[in-house]
Amino acid sequence: MAKRTWNKQTAQDRIDARLAEVKTVEIRDYGRDTDLNGLANGVAYRVDGVHVYVDILNLDEMLGTTNFEGVTVHKRTLRFLNLHFRAARNILVDVDAIEVDFHNQRLHAVFAKPYDDEAKRIHRAVATAQLVIDVLARTGEGGDDPLPAAKVRVGIDSGEALAVNNGRRGHREPLFLGCAANLAAKRAGGGTKAGIFMTNNARSAVGWSEVSNVDTIPLTTEEIEQSKDQAKLGITVDSVVKTWEEDLEKLPIGAFEFSAHTPPFATLDLELLTPKNSRRQDSVSIYADIDGFTSYVDERIDDDEPAKDVVRALHVLRAELDATLHADFAGRKIRFIGDCVHGVLVEGTAATTDAEDSAKNALLCAAALRSSFKLALERLDGAGVDVGSMGLAVGCDYGTQAITRLGMKGEMLRCVVGRAVLRSEEEQRRCDGQQTAMGEALAKAAPAAFRDHFGTSRRRSGFDYDAALAVLAKAEEAKKAEASRARGLLRPATAAAAGFSFPARAASPSKTPAGFA
Repeated sequence: MAKRTWNKQTAQDRIDARLAEVKTVEIRDYGRDTDLNGLANGVAYRVDGVHVYVDILNLDEMLGTTNFEGVTVHKRTLRFLNLHFRAARNILVDVDAIEVDFHNQRLHAVFAKPYDDEAKRIHRAVATAQLVIDVLARTGEGGDDPLPAAKVRVGIDSGEALAVNNGRRGHREPLFLGCAANLAAKRAGGGTKAGIFMTNNARSAVGWSEVSNVDTIPLTTEEIEQSKDQAKLGITVDSVVKTWEEDLEKLPIGAFEFSAHTPPFATLDLELLTPKNSRRQDSVSIYADIDGFTSYVDERIDDDEPAKDVVRALHVLRAELDATLHADFAGRKIRFIGDCVHGVLVEGTAATTDAEDSAKNALLCAAALRSSFKLALERLDGAGVDVGSMGLAVGCDYGTQAITRLGMKGEMLRCVVGRAVLRSEEEQRRCDGQQTAMGEALAKAAPAAFRDHFGTSRRRSGFDYDAALAVLAKAEEAKKAEASRARGLLRPATAAAAGFSFPARAASPSKTPAGFA
């Protein structure tokens, strides 16, 4: 079991082992019937495709329906996500798109067909995006506890990307690296207005005029109808909803039942989780995102040798971030989301989370992630790998989290919901590549020394493992000094003054006061 500590030599040995795994890398061109599942660590495909990101905007509203984040809120939110995942998954299968990732409220899909016609791919992506929007508007549930319709925002861009392995320990789905994937994600996350938002690059490819602000001006009804006419998907909202309802009847979503896991999360087997076997407890959510990685990829994707370095760097960096979280600090990785890792940590017992210890361990882990990241860049550079200029942005927060898997048997995805999940990602997003930030709830739970170090902004640059240890050492010295001062206020006992003495003569009765017999 992890000792909740980081050791430079141990990390270096791990990094060198991962580097040896990608000493030889092969860059291939994606073609007809290429299977991107189960890619080897040293293989990447160049894929010219259209990237679609679907973001459900009202997840935070569902988690915030009550002041207290109770069991009912989490059950409703998970049921909401499970229903929409099933519907979206059916659509992607029907239109022959590549399902890349479904992380909580976000879906990433790629359209690589038809292989020789970018405009047709874009039209197909737009038509599918609108179909997803229309279907998700109808996949709420009625009854005694009705669910709201999903508010959906979609981002789209087109271009070349590198498809690589996106998993470890049995999870080897494809990951797409490149500017098109990143810009599509930015358009999906670029505001709170629903609709389809497309880059000017993709608009130009289908002959549409550029817009002044791609994050505030969605596709028009006329543009969407043009894409639907060009795509001829062959499925309708009614047909998708009918299939979805039949699936639910055959394989209904089970009731979500929660129990707490005995800490730490390192011992939690995520593959055993189901709706009826879910976990829920106060814990820490942590996001660590490689800052500058998209630019790093975009500058190297066109040439084989630089592209090989991209594959090597990603493999080594993410493997070490995972190992630091899991092996060193007894946390559990939930997913790799592109160049970001999302994990959870907890300390205490199944009955009671130790909030301060959990916060302390999470902040030490965040510091160790930065130290491991810097060490990995040094080892990669020393091995002749071009690492460019990358940093690490880390955010974390504390709160009640529900952990489960969604979907259908044979295709279930890890999922963690809770306000702390959303807040920890927000904290990460307000960091540059040198910064670490913690949410308000984590700051309240953390040791005072860390609160003081992070200040009122709750954000700090250069917070690596040595810095974290220095903070704790300073606090310990201050504690010892305070104890010493307290001892100094207690003066040692001194001998009592000489006692009363009596004259050496026989005692005689005293004179009786007047009035007494």
